[in-house]
Amino acid sequence: MFTSQSITTIKTLKDLKTAGYKSKSIKQELRENLIAKLQRKEKVFEGIWGYEDTVVPDVERAILSMHNFILLGLRGQAKTRIARLMVDLLDEYVPYIEGTELFDDPLAPLSRKANDILAEMGENTPIAWLHRSERYTEKLATPDVSVADLIGDADPIKAASLKLPYSDERVIHFGLIPRSHRQIFVINELPDLQARIQVALFNILQEGDIQIRGFKMRLPLDIQFVFTANPEDYTNRGSIVTPLKDRIESQILTHYPKSIEIGKKITTQEAHIKPEQKSKVKYHELAVNLIEQIAIEARKSEFVDVKSGVSARLTISSLENLVSSAERRAIINSEKEAFVRMSDFWGIIPSITGKIELVYEGEQEGPYIVAQSLVGKAIRSLFLDYFPDPEKFKKKKPTKSAAQVEKPLAENPSPYQPIVSWFGEGNKADLLIDFSQAEYVKTLKSVPGLATLVEQYQPQLSHDEKLFFMEFALHGLAEYSLVGKSRLETGHTFKDLFASMFSGSTALDDDTDDEYGNTRFS
Repeated sequence: MFTSQSITTIKTLKDLKTAGYKSKSIKQELRENLIAKLQRKEKVFEGIWGYEDTVVPDVERAILSMHNFILLGLRGQAKTRIARLMVDLLDEYVPYIEGTELFDDPLAPLSRKANDILAEMGENTPIAWLHRSERYTEKLATPDVSVADLIGDADPIKAASLKLPYSDERVIHFGLIPRSHRQIFVINELPDLQARIQVALFNILQEGDIQIRGFKMRLPLDIQFVFTANPEDYTNRGSIVTPLKDRIESQILTHYPKSIEIGKKITTQEAHIKPEQKSKVKYHELAVNLIEQIAIEARKSEFVDVKSGVSARLTISSLENLVSSAERRAIINSEKEAFVRMSDFWGIIPSITGKIELVYEGEQEGPYIVAQSLVGKAIRSLFLDYFPDPEKFKKKKPTKSAAQVEKPLAENPSPYQPIVSWFGEGNKADLLIDFSQAEYVKTLKSVPGLATLVEQYQPQLSHDEKLFFMEFALHGLAEYSLVGKSRLETGHTFKDLFASMFSGSTALDDDTDDEYGNTRFS
């Protein structure tokens, strides 16, 4: 392998041969460098999480087999990221004949121009060097992509300037694929490519020749092809023609993170939190867990189109907006620091509505309502990780055989009873988005039993974290229908469940009935 130090002394074909250079294909490069990384126990694809036992081994097998391959999966599953990271498996520098547009290998020239230079200059043929970062080409497939874009076309300006007839191959202007000779070439969203354009790829993948406006050229291009596609595309926008699929040797299925922990690694790695935000805004791990749970709830929601998928960009944008929401509040209230609150989750709604495709029922409810519902479901799902199950303290409905209920509260005391009773007496607590720290603390501490609940089940928390969990507990109790929650224009108000019901506010939830058979409200 040639490095930046060694290439400074190699300027001609003679120097290159003296240095012992031997030609090898790009797929051989990828294979040999992958083997070396695996032997050194190095991570092959840095920053890719959750694919260690699934996608990454499949990609490694495809590279070892010297296959062209397609990554098939829903949006936001790091398909393009994986393709771009393959550049790190290339040699640092490769030589080419200086002045050639196809970056011809000096020992295996491909183009007419390269052969002409070699014939004229022989051992003195000038050599240039191509860094691996320049050996990657990416094309987004769109319906307007033409054969000329990808393969090439006869160039009338070149013909006129060189005074050559159209029958001379030197008038050809090569497209993206020939210009990617000795490179990794990626076509994203392959099904969006028109079928007649896909047909033009047949011979390039299999036989290595191209046809341009009547020119039939034997052009054995040396390219590592990587394609990406979304299964949704097969039905909504297009399809991959069968002969092309047959020529792509490996098809690799991608997937979303299989756990919150993996999702958090991706989100925190990719989220762009500014340095000044990191020093000013703090948050508990639960805040990030909630964001990941929102994505999980969206992927299984009856209102969201599961075929479209919910990309990791939802969680990344949500974390950025959550931090910015807390930062904005601190700026408004002239506070030096901010700790993320549950009310700051109001600020992530725009990050959700723009990242989910709704089915008909979801469109009827509206993206804003669906987004709020997803936040509520996430709170409900994670509530039991920190507090007892409220369902265990609810009275059972009378049965036909007997009107028996669970033990009385005196025998089976509920940790939530002081909170529920206080709201039942007609009290309420308004938690506004832009509350100052003093107003926020005063409101939370005005609810009897709330601080005691957090202290009992999460005693290890810091002061700011306990406040966050007090607010989280209120939202959780609302999701379990122990207290009522109503939306305000600038926040939420918590009050007795039945008072909330009669106020007319509603929220989406699969569990529409509470323990009394009444419609749930939030």
